[in-house]
Amino acid sequence: MIQSLLIANRGEIACRILRTARAMGIRTVAVYSDADANALHVRQADEAVHIGPSPARESYLVGERIIAAAKATGAEAIHPGYGFLSENAEFAEAVLAAGLVWVGPKPDSIRAMGLKDAAKARMIAAGVPVTPGYLGEDQRPERLQAEADAIGYPVLIKAVAGGGGKGMRRVESAAEFADALASCKREAASSFGDDRVLLEKYILSPRHIEVQVFGDGHGNVVHLFERDCSLQRRHQKVIEEAPAPGMDAETREAICAAAVRAAKAVDYVGAGTIEFIADAGEGLRADRIWFMEMNTRLQVEHPVTEEITGVDLVEWQLRVASGEPLPKRQEELSINGWAMEARLYAEDPAKGFLPSVGRLEIFRPSPEVRYETGVYEGAEITGFYDPMIAKIVVHAESRVEACEALAQACAATDIFPVKTNAPFLWRALDDADFRAAHINTGFIAEKGDVLLPPAEPTDDMIKQAAAALIVQEYRGEPTMLHGCDDDLLGAPQPNPWRGALGLRVNAAQNRRVAVAVDGKVHVTELPASWRTATVIAEPVTDGVAVNDDGLSFLASPARVGPTSGTAAGDGALLAPMPGRITAVDVAPGAQVTKGQRLVTLEAMKMEHALTAPFDGTVAELPVTAGGQVTEGSLLVRVEKAA
Repeated sequence: MIQSLLIANRGEIACRILRTARAMGIRTVAVYSDADANALHVRQADEAVHIGPSPARESYLVGERIIAAAKATGAEAIHPGYGFLSENAEFAEAVLAAGLVWVGPKPDSIRAMGLKDAAKARMIAAGVPVTPGYLGEDQRPERLQAEADAIGYPVLIKAVAGGGGKGMRRVESAAEFADALASCKREAASSFGDDRVLLEKYILSPRHIEVQVFGDGHGNVVHLFERDCSLQRRHQKVIEEAPAPGMDAETREAICAAAVRAAKAVDYVGAGTIEFIADAGEGLRADRIWFMEMNTRLQVEHPVTEEITGVDLVEWQLRVASGEPLPKRQEELSINGWAMEARLYAEDPAKGFLPSVGRLEIFRPSPEVRYETGVYEGAEITGFYDPMIAKIVVHAESRVEACEALAQACAATDIFPVKTNAPFLWRALDDADFRAAHINTGFIAEKGDVLLPPAEPTDDMIKQAAAALIVQEYRGEPTMLHGCDDDLLGAPQPNPWRGALGLRVNAAQNRRVAVAVDGKVHVTELPASWRTATVIAEPVTDGVAVNDDGLSFLASPARVGPTSGTAAGDGALLAPMPGRITAVDVAPGAQVTKGQRLVTLEAMKMEHALTAPFDGTVAELPVTAGGQVTEGSLLVRVEKAA
């Protein structure tokens, strides 16, 4: 058995691997960048080695530094986790050449499945059904356009070396193809260093079904059943579950057998996932499910498989890497109950899911469920890495019970001031169609704004905010809540409020109060029973953080009066976060129309297009493609047409 292990990763997956290694008595070594000097995985490991600056390309993606860290600390093996170098065959070969154990598949297996076009050709030879499309070497835009036209729209452009939804675009018509191809190639080159793409026919009622496979060095390969990962946004998985709803025994047998054939075709060793696309227009049927790709690593969503099978997949990885056979045979594996996982991201659904950064002043996960996280209260969320804060995992006897448990856990997740998608997750899990398993990969897009939390505070939220401040007041903690007279609700005055700091509102005489919710002043009248209100709230700087079904907001004492500072004028588009300009589509003086794309900003490994707020002329354009910008900096200013 391996005695010492270096984890070549960060965040929640590094912590997940550390937990199992520690339970097995294996000494652990973490690596970290400048941004992660105080990260949770660094704190939990037996030893930690600094490997470079914050950008991943200068630290976590530098294989030589990781191998040197393993050598310096006496680690016997390297576990790559997922992402970063986990599917890099050259890195795997370098690890083995250095005399270290690679906790993963053979480099040749990674290489065979790493390029989607070659992988599909191999699957065809192995008798595994694949989706119709174009896998050719000719990457000229005109050839790709012609192939897309021949396949028929909608068509899917996918990066050959892609994964995780990066370098992928759905194209609805021939007129959209050229722009989508250019954007896809840019993102693929940035994420994978390879801008080649393949084309696939887009399935109109698609379900994303994947099968967990596991092989050892003794010729054994088993499957651990399927997962449904159909709930996606921009091809990024959001909610996953196991088993797949609506999967009958015959179809399960067919898809899992195909997955095992696929793994054997590349002499697979270790944990891997065979991903399929299913046309679910008539339910799940074996003859309407096609191979998409293989992920030659542990998946983000592996906990749902662990929950229904009772298997620790990381332990299996470490045992197989140590030369042991698989701990169980196929007939010893079975499905027990239902599991669901939701990915909690640092992003603001009310603002187009823009990534959110900052210090986690409050981080209170629900204690009732399994949390996989790499952060802690007080940790800093930066813009350097993937914005996932945690995975929330539940297991229950039935799908209905699992869905309810996960919805409650998302609603109870208390995080502030970093914005998260928790309220969005709660709404998705509470949706009647999701509860009835009427799902496909377009579920989130089709629901539109129904799943989004309110952009402006509701009256109930305002009342909760006011009540939370009053509750804090009566606990004897300092607040600045003020009563409000009817004659003071008009124009701002120099000092319109009665009393001073610490004034206590007498609800019996005047229940009318003013409160600022996320900086905007509101006046509300509390119900007579306000003293018994139940509000999830925590005192923070300048007020109280209130949680409403996963949506956190700041309740602070309202102030009415002159404001300081200046806001950007109409037509000024500011950078919503730090990042790099990947494309500038206009020039100074250009005439633009409302909604036209002006510049594209890349941050947290995603592209964000900024568009014209109205018809007008580009008056200022201080940025260029390739340039770095800070949050709040001017990207472009449009003067409104007369």
